[in-house]
Amino acid sequence: MARYKHIDTSPRFLAVDLQRQLLPGSLEYALNHLLDHELDLSGFDTCYCNDATGAYAFPPAMLLKVILFAYSQGIISSRHIERACREHVTFIALCGDSQPHFTTIAAFISTMGDHIAKLFTQILYICDRQGLIGREMFAIDGIKLPSNASKAKSGSRADFEHQASKLEACARTMLERHRAEDQRGIEPNLEHKATKRITRLQTDAAQIRQWLNDNPEDRMGSRGTIRKSNRTDQQSAKMATSKGVIQGYTGVAAVDSMHLIIVDAQAHGTGSEQELLIGVVTSMQVSMADIPLIKPNSLITADAGYHSEANLKQLAAMQIDTLIADNGMRKRDERFAGQAKYTMADDPLHDKSQNKAHANKASKHYQPQDFNYNPALGTCICPAGKSLYQNGANCIHNGYRAIKFQGALRDCIPCEQRHRCLRTPDKTKARQVSFFQGKADPSQPSYTDLMKQRIDSEAGRAAYGRRFATVEPVFGNIRHNKQLNRFTLRGQKKVDAQWKLYCLVHNIEKLAHYGRMQESQETGLRRPRLASLMTHTPC
Repeated sequence: MARYKHIDTSPRFLAVDLQRQLLPGSLEYALNHLLDHELDLSGFDTCYCNDATGAYAFPPAMLLKVILFAYSQGIISSRHIERACREHVTFIALCGDSQPHFTTIAAFISTMGDHIAKLFTQILYICDRQGLIGREMFAIDGIKLPSNASKAKSGSRADFEHQASKLEACARTMLERHRAEDQRGIEPNLEHKATKRITRLQTDAAQIRQWLNDNPEDRMGSRGTIRKSNRTDQQSAKMATSKGVIQGYTGVAAVDSMHLIIVDAQAHGTGSEQELLIGVVTSMQVSMADIPLIKPNSLITADAGYHSEANLKQLAAMQIDTLIADNGMRKRDERFAGQAKYTMADDPLHDKSQNKAHANKASKHYQPQDFNYNPALGTCICPAGKSLYQNGANCIHNGYRAIKFQGALRDCIPCEQRHRCLRTPDKTKARQVSFFQGKADPSQPSYTDLMKQRIDSEAGRAAYGRRFATVEPVFGNIRHNKQLNRFTLRGQKKVDAQWKLYCLVHNIEKLAHYGRMQESQETGLRRPRLASLMTHTPC
């Protein structure tokens, strides 16, 4: 029988040159080179107050190397990162075998948001210096991810008031029953359990009351509607996705089409993408102040989620060339005529019956069609049988003419159907309703009509078709390869920093693989390839 040498795959003592474990051409080597030689991290010094006294702090460059490399490997937990710094040779090489504690790593990620944003800008300058930003077309899109927040603790102030009252009433009922049982005598262990349940109910009700005192106003949406708050993370939001409703944030990214570099990254606690578009475009304009990111011939594309008449109007005023689809674009495109046969069947493991029931359910409040409007007489009767008076005969709203009616206070205030007619009957005194009469000026097309004409053209379809191939591979890399399935922090500022760190990993990967030589206008010499700088083996 053949004999073989014993191979010990877990040697306890091994003499290793840590620097040589960072193989040239790898992502970890690129991280080590960039953070040690290319980036200015002096801004992090202001976060430490140990100039004269206090213990030495871990260098921000070392912490960033470890965190960014961990994110690239799909490791997001600070405890798992700490463990990797003790057991994984690449992490040991990046941290110099210093083994930072998980609390140090978590505190660094959650408190360094402003400095991480500046670091993101520095990486953009390096990408631009290496010729990776083409400025020909930018694609804007977002992904909705759950956060470290409980969906069950989401609602309006009225919902929380109802919950607190219900818990308090339940606690009182149980307390009265408990006192009645005390007179008859019950087993000691059962008495202890009942006391614990009553205390738990009272504690939960007190927490809700305290939250209501700390937050006296409802969270308002972009259109003046009430946006549901969350007692776990006030800045997160309920969002509808293809897999159901989640409590989380929207990670928005603007991607350049040349090498898929992320030029802007933001995270917001809202599911409405329309209100985020202008902010992202404005941020792109000021992100590289001395080198304009958006040129006159640059094209910005976005999907139908970002489409609105107000956005198109404001972008036109900013003189920015855009191509934004509307909800009916595919219905007008003959190439998608047979798309219905490719519709995915319902997942048998996912119960969508509630969603279907919700879609077929009638609205809780009266809609304009529930009012009896007579255009010939110019009268309007509400469902309660009261006449509304006209307070606007030729109002313009988003390019359309409308006739407005409002109920009289003497009729609306004592009305028994206020809860069905008004969304906030405790704040709104009288109901208003509008009936649209068509476009204000049919000879002048709206910005939406102009965009439809452009996107339906052959050139528009070709240009818009590149949007999907620009932004979706980026999200695939971050979500699948980097395994970002949820945000682990709470608060918009902290989640935004975590989203930027993942986008930083994506951009540094591009730098490591696609950096190229570029002619220098000042000297006429070739600029050395960044990848070659990061593949030089140290002596």
